[in-house]
Amino acid sequence: MMTDRFDICDRDLSADLLEHYRQAGVIACDTETMGLLPHRDRLCLVQLANPTGDVAVVRIQAGQSRAPHLQALLESAHSLKVFHFARFDLATLRHHLGIQVEPVFCTKIASKLARTYSPRHGLKDLVKELQGIELDKTAQSSDWGNAMQLSEEQLQYAANDVRYLPGIQATLAAMLEREGRSQLAQDCFNCLPTLVNLDLLQYAGVFDHS
Repeated sequence: MMTDRFDICDRDLSADLLEHYRQAGVIACDTETMGLLPHRDRLCLVQLANPTGDVAVVRIQAGQSRAPHLQALLESAHSLKVFHFARFDLATLRHHLGIQVEPVFCTKIASKLARTYSPRHGLKDLVKELQGIELDKTAQSSDWGNAMQLSEEQLQYAANDVRYLPGIQATLAAMLEREGRSQLAQDCFNCLPTLVNLDLLQYAGVFDHS
């Protein structure tokens, strides 16, 4: 049953929302930041969604370094956390809020392993093919810094970045199983903490052939 509940929180999930999302076996997660370098660019939003269509947007204030309820949820072993390009979001959450997310499913990695017939593995491409929905990405490069006064367009964009991930994860997981690549995908997901460590230590090119 789809509910399409939408909540906006400041600094952290409420205790009620923590319990609400704890009931889900799968939780989609995404972040919005001021740029692509965690050491330089601050975290502005954390978005969550469950398989029934509920979405929560947590507005993170400048200088904030903790969100205990969000941390309890994302570090819980009882639910699978689904990201698109998890490597970036995991580094951002760890650097800014000290959250070490687990267990993790990355739809970008899964897509590259399962959808070898396509060169397109962006979220918009996955939502269109696997969900039949055309995402509006016009707010993608907007200013997320004024989190307390975001436009309706920005909030809708942020919500859509997680709303369809549970369904996409289920489809990709089935494709991986069908093609005999589930364990390969899990091995890749298990490598993500090491890659995040390298990114946060600002090592570049460790796996280059040169």
